[in-house]
Amino acid sequence: MVEISYVITDPRGIHARPAGQLVKLLSKYKCSVQMGTKENKVDAKRLIAVMKLALAQGNELFLVFDGEDEKAASEAALEFLKSNL
Repeated sequence: MVEISYVITDPRGIHARPAGQLVKLLSKYKCSVQMGTKENKVDAKRLIAVMKLALAQGNELFLVFDGEDEKAASEAALEFLKSNL
């Protein structure tokens, strides 16, 4: 299991375009991915669930990867987050 956290810097928070791109990226991996806050995590491969989190600028986002390609998925996700959110 790999866990990462990231503080959202985009003034619009997680909005439709980057949410869709992130879901598409994570769907390429076999591992399960949960994301959200410490209290509320959802399946990061489901766009509606990700959008319902309604995370804003300054919120800390947590991702938990579990499965055979968890390391590659976590590295790709962190790179995406730094570039887009």
